[in-house]
Amino acid sequence: MSGSDVTRGGTGGERPGREAPTGAHAGRRRRRRGRGEQPMVPDASFSSYYGKPVLNKPTWKPLDIAGYLYLGGLAGASSLLAAGGQLTGRPGLAAPAKLGAAGAISLSLAALVHDLGRPARFLNMLRVFKPTSPMSVGSWILVGYAPLTMAAAATEVAGRYRLVGSAATVAAAVLGPAVATYTAVLLSDTAVPSWHEGYRQLPFVFAGSAATAASGLALVTAPAAQAGPARRVALLGAALELGAFELMRRRMGLTAEPFGRGRPRILLRASETLTVAGAALALLSGRLRDRRVAMAAGAALLTGSAALRFGVFHAGVASAEDPRYTVVPQRERLTARGSRA
Repeated sequence: MSGSDVTRGGTGGERPGREAPTGAHAGRRRRRRGRGEQPMVPDASFSSYYGKPVLNKPTWKPLDIAGYLYLGGLAGASSLLAAGGQLTGRPGLAAPAKLGAAGAISLSLAALVHDLGRPARFLNMLRVFKPTSPMSVGSWILVGYAPLTMAAAATEVAGRYRLVGSAATVAAAVLGPAVATYTAVLLSDTAVPSWHEGYRQLPFVFAGSAATAASGLALVTAPAAQAGPARRVALLGAALELGAFELMRRRMGLTAEPFGRGRPRILLRASETLTVAGAALALLSGRLRDRRVAMAAGAALLTGSAALRFGVFHAGVASAEDPRYTVVPQRERLTARGSRA
């Protein structure tokens, strides 16, 4: 085989469409360039060896981990409402918030341990404290937070040791924001494209979602006369959740696509509708002082927050399964880095 044969294709044959045009054909080609370049190759398709995805998709169980994300946010924000109700003399708001925080964090830990397979795996994460690991930091936050919520709830039910219960309530409220948002940092720290690319706004999305969930629980359980802080938290939480999520989607570029397709799209649309409706009903319940309206608002906010967490979870799994969401952003970052250099 001659060197020219190798240059043309490696098999001795000509590659169709690759010969240089001559004569009249060349003239037509040159004149045609003025009307725009014609694509000479098909659009790129993204695949990998043996049809395997570039990333291994998360093996977490959707019900366990999405439930863990949701319940942790509900618990953390409920602790803030409990402390607020206690400090402002609203026992009808503080008591159910304390019980809700304790119940939610217990279920959240149960879901996490169930996904891990056995409790020893959770305890193994406590052997060291690694500040650079969201999982390590989050595990230690949970270990400090859960007993405080239990103490606050137990003293509330028993009606004794009020001073201990008040101190535990305030301490749980100090850790509450971290409990509500550290899971967003945990997701963003992975290589899953639709989680990682939203690292700037996702903690704010989860904070707003936690606030709407906690206010929803308070609206369902607290007397209307004492639910004023819950109504205000519902409005602020809905605005933060919806605004941060929209900003996140706009800044994520291509990796925002999974949020608008398939199951995540249905869940996130439902979340948006329920959150807006719940916030509107919460505002209306304050004017009407109608218990039924408050309960409807609370149910909508609780369900909307859950739908958001499940939607974000499933969108991340979908982005890990498609190589395009890994390859294209990497190429864009390399190109931008090269242009700056």
